[in-house]
Order: sequence, then C-alpha cells, then structure tokens
Amino acid sequence: MSSVLYDTPGPRAKRRNVLFSVIFFVLLALFVWWVWQKMDEKNQLTSALWKPFTESEAWTTYLLPGLANTLKAAALSMVIALPLGAVFGISRLSDHRWVRGVAGTVVEFFRSIPVLLLMLFANEFYARSTDVTSEDRPFYAVVTGLVLYNASVLAEVVRAGILSLPKGQTEAAYAIGLRKGQTMTSILLPQAVTAMLPAIVSQLVVIVKDTALGGVMIGFTELLNSRGTLAANYANVIPSFIVVAVMFIVLNFILTSFASWLERYLRRSKRSTGAVLGVDKVDDLNAAEIGGGFGSGASA
Repeated sequence: MSSVLYDTPGPRAKRRNVLFSVIFFVLLALFVWWVWQKMDEKNQLTSALWKPFTESEAWTTYLLPGLANTLKAAALSMVIALPLGAVFGISRLSDHRWVRGVAGTVVEFFRSIPVLLLMLFANEFYARSTDVTSEDRPFYAVVTGLVLYNASVLAEVVRAGILSLPKGQTEAAYAIGLRKGQTMTSILLPQAVTAMLPAIVSQLVVIVKDTALGGVMIGFTELLNSRGTLAANYANVIPSFIVVAVMFIVLNFILTSFASWLERYLRRSKRSTGAVLGVDKVDDLNAAEIGGGFGSGASA
C-alpha cells in the first residue's frame, strides 16, 4: 500500500531488496564465524571455561546476587522517578509562569547531565555530607543518579503524552463544568498513559542497563560488576560476558513483552462503549468529584 512517505515496491525493487537481504545475512554469518574462529584459537570457548555455569556456586555466589541488586536498584529508581517525572511534566503545563519556569529549569538541568556524573556527584555527597555507610553508599548513589536523570526524561514523556491528546478532550471537560485538576486526573492522564507506555517501558530498559555504570565507576555490586569477580576467579572472561549479555537480553525482553501486553490490555479496556451520558449522570459524576472511571466516558 502506498502512502505519502512510502511507495509500494515494484517487482524490480522487491528482487533488489531480497538480494540485499541475502547479502547482508551472508556477511553477518561470515562475521560471526570469523569471531567464533578467533575466540576458539585463543581457547576462549573450551568446555572447561563454561563448566562453572553448570554449577550452582557461580550462580548463587555471583550472578544471582548481582542480578538481584540490579533489579532492586532499577525498580526503586523507577518507582521514585515515575511519579516525580509526572509531577514535573504536569507542572510544565501549568498556567502559572513561575511553576512552569521552575519545573522547566529542573528538567532541563538534570536531563543535560550524563547519568554517570550524577552518580559520581551523589556518591561524593553521601560520603562527605551524610552518615551513609560505605557499603550502602554505592546503592544510594546509583539510585539517586538514576532518579534525577530519568525523572527529567519521564517528565518530557508525560508532557508530550498529554499534549498529544486532541484538544477536544479538554474542551469537552470544561464544557461540562470540570475544573482543570479534575480534567487532568480524570480525563487526560488516563488516556495519555496508553500513549506514554512504550516510552516509559523503554526508559525502564535504559534504567536496568544504566545500573551497570555504578558497578564500573563506584563499585556497586550489580550484575556486570559481579561478572568481573566471577571471571577473575574462574578465568573465563569471554564466556562470562556472553552469559551476562544473554541475561540482560532475556530480562529486557520480558519487560518489553509485558509492556506490549499491558498496552493492548489498556487499549481494549479504554474502548468507548458508544453510550451517551445524560445530564443527570453528569451531575452525579460532578457530585462524586469525578470517579476514576470517567476517562472512557469522556472519550466516547
């Protein structure tokens, strides 16, 4: 099907695309084979180097505790960053100039600083100005850096999600007498969540991967840092990297798959029934301070 941005390829274009695809996969297979041969020449793929992963000690002592710390830091960062980002995102849409100015300054400031620098600054702050122990300090620093950076990014996601909704939603809400706060919480945000969900989940994937920065720079014992200790004990650098990479791929695949299912579920649950609310129903909703299920009725 043709569109403004894309023309349906003809027979010659289809043959050319198939040819390019075949050439690409052949070159990719040759590259993978070359890498495999080079590692095999260096004895990096011998069965002895993979043997530790068949024993429980490598998992219970190194990999699983590191994975647990990665998930704990990522989950806590997301739990804090998401509502904080929503507050700043909504604040950037405020009618008050000083609120917009403060929120915009905070968001642009922390969004412009690399997350690694935020972790390093947070680590120094906790070391010099608090009583946090040296054992807990890396975890606190990683979470602080991830929260400050990702809350700023999520604030822009929230703002863009709300602005992407048709203006008729807001106008219809004002027409039936809803205040701005009621319009935001009962109509705009519930609908914007579905549109924002892919971006939010992609940011969660970024958070999971960015925990590795704390392991590299400030000694946080996350998954990648634990891999280094395991490789030092078993002398299996390449296999340990491969195993950890597969663990990250599986973890992020689970997150994105869950997000896809959740997005489909939310879209089905928010479909309009086509029902038209009468005046008495609207009065009842206003009297009840607009319950949580009003979003789909307004969109109908």
